[in-house]
Amino acid sequence: MNEMTSRSSSPASGTTRQTVLGQTVVLKGELSADEDLLIEGQFEGTLSLEQHCLTVGATGQVKAEIKARQAVILGTLTGKVAAKEKVEIRRSGHLVGDLATGAVAIEEGAYFKGSIEILRDEPKESPRGASPRSAAPPSAAPSSAAPRSASGTSG
Repeated sequence: MNEMTSRSSSPASGTTRQTVLGQTVVLKGELSADEDLLIEGQFEGTLSLEQHCLTVGATGQVKAEIKARQAVILGTLTGKVAAKEKVEIRRSGHLVGDLATGAVAIEEGAYFKGSIEILRDEPKESPRGASPRSAAPPSAAPSSAAPRSASGTSG
């Protein structure tokens, strides 16, 4: 059987395709795809799956800089991960590196060492480029000084 295969999911689940790098595949370099990717072998380099999901299988070993919509880690990953939606580190997963993502899920028993930056959608700017907060006059901003009393020091 070919260790690098491409599969289509059932018609009921849409037209999602997934490429599999099998257990005996060792690949170094730059890889980009317009479909989901499952790595059961070894990969070192750069992965670009901007609109798709990367899964590092239980036997997968990856050292890479990754850009994906979502990443699911069941094996070993070392590197930087930028995932728009979510990074999941499953119980058998081992991740050492930096994450920039919309959400993170780390199962009990998983290993993670690194930093996490949670990405938020930036609010759309008005046509003039001014945000609603900066449109308020400076006098409307709350003061950190002690409140003033018009009645003076009445006791």
